[in-house]
Amino acid sequence: MPSDAVVLDSFDRQILTLYQRNTRLPGEQIGAQVGLSAAAVQRRLKRMREASVIQAEVAVLDCQQLGLGVTAIVHVDLVDESAHATRAFRDKVTARGEVQQCYGVTGAADYVLVVIVADLAAYEAFCNACLLHDANVRSFTTHIVLEAAKRTGPLAF
Repeated sequence: MPSDAVVLDSFDRQILTLYQRNTRLPGEQIGAQVGLSAAAVQRRLKRMREASVIQAEVAVLDCQQLGLGVTAIVHVDLVDESAHATRAFRDKVTARGEVQQCYGVTGAADYVLVVIVADLAAYEAFCNACLLHDANVRSFTTHIVLEAAKRTGPLAF
C-alpha cells in the first residue's frame, strides 16, 4: 500500500462498495446494510470525500443515445519521453472533451487513450487536431470498439 494511502476499515469498504454502485442510496439504507447509523455513514462519506478517496460523483450516460457512436482505443508512441514532453502531450489530449480516459503505460505505447466521438469523421478531426501534426507523436494505432461489453463498473477491493 502506498504510504499516502488512506486507511480504510471494513465499514468504509462496505460503504464504498454500495455507494459506488448507486450514489443516490440514502445513508439510512447504507447504514442498515453495513450495521451503522445514517449519521455515521454520512461522516465516513464526508471524510472519504475530503481525503479524495471519493474523487467525484458523476452520472454514467449512454453514448449511443447521445449520438456518440464511435469509441476508439488509441495507443500512442512518443518520440520524446522526457517529463516535459510527456506532460505537454498529456495536457493537450486531456483538455479535449473527446478523450474520456488517458493512461501513461509501459510497453510498446507510451499512452493509451479512450476517445468517444459521434462518427469516424469526428475521430479523423480529432486525429488531425491532436495526433497527426504533433511532432512528438512517433505513431499511433487505433482500435475501434465493436462492443462495449463492460463500460464502467464498481471497483472490487
